[in-house]
Formats: sequence, C-alpha cells, structure tokens
Amino acid sequence: MSGHSAQPRSGSPSPPTPRLGRRMARLNRAFTNKVTIHLAGVLPGFGIVVHVGRRTHTVYRTPVNVFHTKDGFRIALTYGHESEWVRNALAHGAVRLVTRRREYELTEPQVVIDPHRQHVPVLARGMLRFMRVAEFLDFRSAT
Repeated sequence: MSGHSAQPRSGSPSPPTPRLGRRMARLNRAFTNKVTIHLAGVLPGFGIVVHVGRRTHTVYRTPVNVFHTKDGFRIALTYGHESEWVRNALAHGAVRLVTRRREYELTEPQVVIDPHRQHVPVLARGMLRFMRVAEFLDFRSAT
C-alpha cells in the first residue's frame, strides 16, 4: 500500500495478543463507545469508522484510533483483526471515516502487522506498544 515496511497479514508471523481482550471489547462496545463516539470524530488521533454489517446490512459507527499515511489512513486494531468492524470492512472493501470533522471514503483495506508502529505519533506509539498492538488496517483514501 504505502511506502512502509509493515508486513501484510497473510504469511507473516503472528503479532502479540493485544492486552485488551475480547471481554474488554464487549464492555467497550456496550458502554465506553457510547460516550467516545461523541468525541472521536473531533479529537486528533481518533475517528469514527462507518461500516455496513456483513449479514444484517445495518450501518454501524465504531470509534477507532486513526493515523494519516501518505495515501490514506492506518487504523490501530486494538482488539485484533477478529473485531466485527474489521471483518465488515474487509468483506465490503470500503468504509467511511470521520476524523477531525472531515469525512473520507476509504477503500482497499489491508491488515498489516507493524511492530514498529509506523505512521503513529510518538506518544500514541508508546501507548500502542504498552497495549501490545501491532496489527493495523491500512486504507487508501478515495476522496
């Protein structure tokens, strides 16, 4: 995708398991996301992914940690690539992203493993390292 040394997921070694497990993901989906969603589209380093369910075709809005790249965006997979929103994005091949009060159409999702956390600001890089996040979803910006 962009000029970086991150490895595509297929054929690469498994990343470390993120500290935030599936239980925390369920808790956040039920409670924390309901608060975060109001700030994520405005604050730097955060965004809202608007995606469509694979089976229900329901439109969902999920707060994420997002970072700008040369040709699109990189989203930290704090709960790993098994998250429903990630599976929806990969199945559909596109999402909308709202970040810093702007909206983008994103295409060509690709799960990458990047233990160096490129395209991530230093402070966020340290936090993602602490949380053992090395998986990201890279997108190309269509707009």
